[in-house]
Amino acid sequence: MAESDARVRSSLVDRARSLPDKVATLVSKEILHGRYGPGSKLPTERELSETYGVSRPIIREAIGRLKHDGLVIGRQGAGVFVADNGGPAILRLDIPRLEDLAEIGSVIELLIVIEAGATEHAARRRSKKQLLKIKAACDAMQSAIEGRHSGVEEDIAFHRAIAEASRNPYFSDLDAFLYPRVRKFISTARANTAKVPGLSEDVQLEHEAIYDAIARQDAEEARRSAEQHLKNAAERLKIYLENQVHSGKEH
Repeated sequence: MAESDARVRSSLVDRARSLPDKVATLVSKEILHGRYGPGSKLPTERELSETYGVSRPIIREAIGRLKHDGLVIGRQGAGVFVADNGGPAILRLDIPRLEDLAEIGSVIELLIVIEAGATEHAARRRSKKQLLKIKAACDAMQSAIEGRHSGVEEDIAFHRAIAEASRNPYFSDLDAFLYPRVRKFISTARANTAKVPGLSEDVQLEHEAIYDAIARQDAEEARRSAEQHLKNAAERLKIYLENQVHSGKEH
């Protein structure tokens, strides 16, 4: 059974990604799920190497990431142990792969919950100055459309301004953490949108609906508009990726 489990864990290591990051994520899940409890010693580099089917230098680098995250500590001559604090000080999230629709869907679900909540609070709490910042970002997206630019940075600035307007610093922290990791599929979605006549304008109308609800301080409508925008974005990206897969099969 142990050998079978090792093969399963080994198969989870996706070599298309940074191996140290992937191994670090897998080991951190083992810790968070209780396989290795607080204060317990991790298997040796050799044992982890065999478990995950990667080299010992990869394991060493992965352990270094876990140490940086505060999940484990090294003891000279004794090995590596799970930290006693019961959890990491830093959240780890892999960058989603565009070819994995299920993975993209999971990230979108997370974004919907966070963005909808932030937008609802922004509608209730925003100041006049914060509203002007949201409006400026919305106008910048319109200018990007007119100039036939991707508008990725303007899109990110719009949602970041909303997070700040929520007046909850944790929304801003999550926004700063998530967007660099989802930038790739935001860029892909916007670039694809720009190729379809009229679609960029439709997307801009979604952004304007969000802004209008925040301006009116209609919290419920702001939440609904944010949720619908992200659901639409996910559907647009899904259609694009499925078309890419079909196109690849035809060639």
